[in-house]
Amino acid sequence: MKQKLNLETWNRKEHFLFFKQMEEPFFGITVNLDCTQAYAKSKALNVSFFTYYLHKTLVAVNAIEPFRYRIIDNEVYIFDRIDVSSTILRDDKTFGFSQIIFDSNLEIFAKNTKEEIARIQTTTGLFTREFSENLIHFSALPWINFTSFSHARSFTWPDSCPKISFGKMMDENGKKTMAMSVHVHHGLMDGYHVGEFIEFIQKELNS
Repeated sequence: MKQKLNLETWNRKEHFLFFKQMEEPFFGITVNLDCTQAYAKSKALNVSFFTYYLHKTLVAVNAIEPFRYRIIDNEVYIFDRIDVSSTILRDDKTFGFSQIIFDSNLEIFAKNTKEEIARIQTTTGLFTREFSENLIHFSALPWINFTSFSHARSFTWPDSCPKISFGKMMDENGKKTMAMSVHVHHGLMDGYHVGEFIEFIQKELNS
């Protein structure tokens, strides 16, 4: 499921050691994505738009290798597959943290998502299960067209998990866009890799 990265031969060893020691090693970027075609495709497939763009997000995450890196006991590991812990809103307006297993097949992933959402609806509180390490943290704020984003973080907790958030879908003359925020550990990747991720997910949304 995971393998240790050899720090001694890694060309980013110095970058990793430099940023790992920082109290706040994360950096974040917010962009607008064109989701016109993605929204139409989700409706044609009779899949919820949330499920559709969550799936495309995970396709991109799993395609860009640094997004599969995690720091465990001061070592860097590369996971074979990354799943998602998404916040799921309940009817009483609280939310719980989910864990949804990624599958490249949209139909299977949609089934996994539907089952996990239904499970969260029957629980209370934030933590409703044991969580694995091969995750991204994901949230959707469909009420807010944000232009920047920050996260609540405990600097004493050794966190290296990418955090991706989507905002409200906007429609202007038939063109649909959504804000996407990406926060990542600078010891594991740089702006170049986030740029690769953004380009990849936009292509996925256009496909």
